[in-house]
Amino acid sequence: MTAGAYRSARDHGRDLVLDADVVVVGSGAGGSTVATELALSGLRVVVLEEGPNVTSAQLGAMRPSESMRHVWRDGAVTAALGLGDTPTINVTMGRCVGGSSVLTGAVCFRIPDPVLGEWTRELGLAGYTPRDMRPYFEHVEKAIHVEEVPVAMRSRSTKLFVEGAARKGIEMKPMRRNTKGCDGCGRCNFGCPHGAKMSVDVSYLPRAVVAGADVWSHTLVERVIVEGGRAVGVRGRLLDGEAGKAKSRLTVRAKRVVLACGAWLTPGILRRSGLGHPRWVGTGMTLHPGFRVLGRFDQPVDGWKGALQSAYSDQFEREGITLTGLFVPTGVLGATMPGVGVEHAQHAARIGHLAMFGGIIHDQGGGTVHTLWGRDPVVTYRMAAEDRARIPRIATLMAEIFFAAGAREVFLPVLGMRGVTADALAKVPWEKIHGRRIECTSQHPLGSARMGSSEHNSVVNGDGAVWNVPGLWVADGSILPTSLGVNPQLSIMSVATRVAWTMRDARG
Repeated sequence: MTAGAYRSARDHGRDLVLDADVVVVGSGAGGSTVATELALSGLRVVVLEEGPNVTSAQLGAMRPSESMRHVWRDGAVTAALGLGDTPTINVTMGRCVGGSSVLTGAVCFRIPDPVLGEWTRELGLAGYTPRDMRPYFEHVEKAIHVEEVPVAMRSRSTKLFVEGAARKGIEMKPMRRNTKGCDGCGRCNFGCPHGAKMSVDVSYLPRAVVAGADVWSHTLVERVIVEGGRAVGVRGRLLDGEAGKAKSRLTVRAKRVVLACGAWLTPGILRRSGLGHPRWVGTGMTLHPGFRVLGRFDQPVDGWKGALQSAYSDQFEREGITLTGLFVPTGVLGATMPGVGVEHAQHAARIGHLAMFGGIIHDQGGGTVHTLWGRDPVVTYRMAAEDRARIPRIATLMAEIFFAAGAREVFLPVLGMRGVTADALAKVPWEKIHGRRIECTSQHPLGSARMGSSEHNSVVNGDGAVWNVPGLWVADGSILPTSLGVNPQLSIMSVATRVAWTMRDARG
């Protein structure tokens, strides 16, 4: 077996033509998983990634602002445009070898049993019971070293929230993350400086390369090549022009094509290729809209000292709410504080006294990917009425927990709103606050090329194969047919493992 290599198309300087058994478009959680499993089975695999290849050491040495500039898509300002009374949602994604896996908080949840039950009973997906999925979960968890965050690694910010939750009878649980040797520096979203986060660029792709896979960075795939009704490769451009613009041509011929560009970008390639049912390609995107609440305490908190995400609560899952710990870099946090001039500076100066916690909504899926011109789509999102009604509930719940922990005031996710005291919390006029004023984020776009039981209700079947297009699979978050209510990294990798093993076992 001849080892593969990491290669950059940026300096290639001429058209590139490659041949492979399998071409995988995208090197994130789904793409790296499929590429590695198929390379280990002896297939010749080529992985194509639009972004650069940045090592853990290089990324760990960057300031957060440098990280956003070099490896986040659109400098971390990508957004789903809110329609009607829906917030505009900042959707952050990676654009580098390893994809968003490199930039997540390393949180790992299995697909919840009720979600798998819905897929099986209501959507008719065979092979997705908890028992069916257990081997895939266990396989991935071993490969990426999923472990519980020890209580001792919790930040003071998280400890205060947990104390407040306990006083209100709310159970908090330890988070599970794909880490090994973590020291709780809190830098997960901006690249682990110690190589302790077992993202796919660390845990999967090196094994694929040893097994013979070639990983090409700076490659922009535009469409799937279809001949005689079968997918036989991809076409695109190399990002080898001035200022990294697309220039030279890219052609990869392959017996099998796997799209793994994520829910944001996979629909565009399908549309440009004229593939997939137009009713389902790019529709029904879920986002897990997320909200954060800050609590200001008299004593110093220094919330950045400790594991970024170390505790959560699923006690309110029946309401469609999951509470999850987090903290963001002080520079980013300072910019979000209310007021201008002296007032803003006074608030920013108190960052050391702020604790933070977050929550996500198990949403119904109101996102639509619009493919217009160029590579990047325009995405719109309209919240279901029941999801919109959960915003005051999730924000008020977190605020009450902080007050139970002794906070002097809280800062709600409402743009421009000053701090709110415990007495004033019940008087917040949520009914008058338009969605455009609500601060909302997401790292979990899913479902824009969903799995299903028929070509009439989905883009791919339960094995990730695109209906009526032999030789073409999708293996990323876009095929998950519903919102999960939890962070999706492990879910995506487990489903991608199922896709890869099905492809492996069916070859002949």
